[in-house]
Amino acid sequence: MIVRSHQNWLRMLFVWDGSVLRSIVPQLVFLFFVAMFALVTDGTLFGEKVPLNTTPFTLIGLTLAIFLAFRNNASFERYIEARTLWGGALISSRALVSTVIAYVPEDYPGFDRQAFVRRVIAFSTLLKHQLRHTEPRANLPVQPDLHYPAVAVVHELRERLAKLVQKGAVDHTVAWTWNRQLDELMNVVGGCERIASTPIPFPYAVLLHRTVYTYCLMLPFGLVDSIGIATPLISVFLSYTLLALEAIAGQIAEPFGTSPNSLALDSIVRHIERSLLEMCGEPVPPPVTVKAHYELT
Repeated sequence: MIVRSHQNWLRMLFVWDGSVLRSIVPQLVFLFFVAMFALVTDGTLFGEKVPLNTTPFTLIGLTLAIFLAFRNNASFERYIEARTLWGGALISSRALVSTVIAYVPEDYPGFDRQAFVRRVIAFSTLLKHQLRHTEPRANLPVQPDLHYPAVAVVHELRERLAKLVQKGAVDHTVAWTWNRQLDELMNVVGGCERIASTPIPFPYAVLLHRTVYTYCLMLPFGLVDSIGIATPLISVFLSYTLLALEAIAGQIAEPFGTSPNSLALDSIVRHIERSLLEMCGEPVPPPVTVKAHYELT
């Protein structure tokens, strides 16, 4: 994900990083040549005039715009839900660590508070790797062969806190608070797994993809008689709008990926780490620069 400050209208016209233009340039070049072919041949194909005008494109374009809006709304809802879940992970992690620091003495026998906090930090890191299907670094406190390492960490945290309750270090009211925050972390894992394992139905993507490309390929032949030499320019511009909307919908529908418009999980995980370490009075690592990270992808 690329996060940038507000820019003036002129610079916005030429933004490259973070836009989907880079991914659709080959398609636009191809459609430009199709439009040039329609212009040079005066809208004929295999020696026959293609009987198209602007009227059907107006009707089809309206329907296509509604379908694209539905697809983008569905994708954006997944994106927002994913971001809300990760915001919940930050809130619950802070609340859990805060209550542990407040109610458990730093020198309580048999309980390493720093190690506990490190495991809370490891939860978000492991969840990020689980969602991206990447390998976590070797020094994280979890067995390497687990399929659900974030769940394993939450379970271990619950066991550690349960021992404190059994020893009488805290009362059951505090234990109930801890369980509530741990349950929230479990809900975050389940919610993220639901989004990751339930993509938008494939037929929607296929239908939209076919409709957009068919419309863009036919468009120059419908415009050439009415706008003439401007056909390549107008056709490519309209095609850019439709192809970009399709590309954006595809990117934000997978919020845990590494595309420029996916969630900035590296930055979010580092934000959680910095917040929890600061609560413990430990050195805080530098934040992840979101834009610099994704310019490399």
